Amino acid sequence: MTRCAWVGDEPIYQNYHDTEWGVPEYDGRALWEKMILDGFQAGLSWITILKKRENFREAFARFDPEVIAGWGEAEITELLGNPGIIRHRGKIAATITNAQAYLDLGGAEAFSKLMWGYVGGAPMIAHYATHSEVPTATDLSTQISKDLKKLGFKFCGPTIVYAWMEACGLFMNHTTDCDRYAVLSAASSKG
Repeated sequence: MTRCAWVGDEPIYQNYHDTEWGVPEYDGRALWEKMILDGFQAGLSWITILKKRENFREAFARFDPEVIAGWGEAEITELLGNPGIIRHRGKIAATITNAQAYLDLGGAEAFSKLMWGYVGGAPMIAHYATHSEVPTATDLSTQISKDLKKLGFKFCGPTIVYAWMEACGLFMNHTTDCDRYAVLSAASSKG
């Protein structure tokens, strides 16, 4: 199989690329989980997060915003002692704040509708030939970042938002030489 150049040889990364990355995700709770994980990835490699994803799910109540929104200092302290996750106070606290903002917005359906509304409800298909052509942020990811911050979200800068949009299929950025490019492009109504 021909894959995007960033994938490398690790089976966990290859599986993620082949089955998940760039596939449109419409479930609002799953979108929120992935945004939180992308926030934890800031300053690190995605494979670090991917290898710890199940640990994150266990530590963060399967990413149930209704549970997390009620957490406070006791839970933050407990999570800071958990070696299975990234132990960063700011990112942990932001997860609680983001759960509250997500619920204030209206939950899963509202979050999905808001996010997919930025791209007209269907993936935007890029036509990059090489990974070096792919930007790390765009005017759209910058606007979404600003809008999310106004809604109370944290750890959602333009680069995090762009990576999240790629991961969740809002931007389909498999390079044109990648086998997944043809599959996912054909499934989209935008081209």
